[in-house]
Amino acid sequence: MKDKKLKTNDKVNIRNKRAKFDYALMDQYTAGIVLTGTEIKSIRNGKASLVDTFCYINNGEVWVKNMYIAQYADGSYNNHAERRERKLLLNRKEIRKIASALKAPGFSLIPTSLFINKAGLAKLDIFVAKGKKEFDKRETLKEKEDRREMARSFKKNY
Repeated sequence: MKDKKLKTNDKVNIRNKRAKFDYALMDQYTAGIVLTGTEIKSIRNGKASLVDTFCYINNGEVWVKNMYIAQYADGSYNNHAERRERKLLLNRKEIRKIASALKAPGFSLIPTSLFINKAGLAKLDIFVAKGKKEFDKRETLKEKEDRREMARSFKKNY
């Protein structure tokens, strides 16, 4: 019997770049996603986006809303809806922990990256996050600019 080699595509790593800027990220969880056949094919082609995506808990289940997965080019009438709600796969203990954290005002459940793991499964990194105020965002930009300036001056001196 031949050993099956699992398909891996390390190049698929779709990120929500605004998440770190708009939110203070607290607790991280990695969740599986319930997908159809054409959705996983589109993700493997890198045709997905996490812009304006968020998660919520409904009846003890975690759902991701507004995640864009482009229709598969070679899909027929079996193609999927691009922005449908998708169920996330977490265990009960993690869901209870997330639900208790979200009860505090100002906290949200934000997806930050979508990737294919070594077993070939689509995974979504989600964070319990608190929204930043405008002055916090300005502080983040200032720190980023300072780090960039220090790196430039370090390169210049050496």
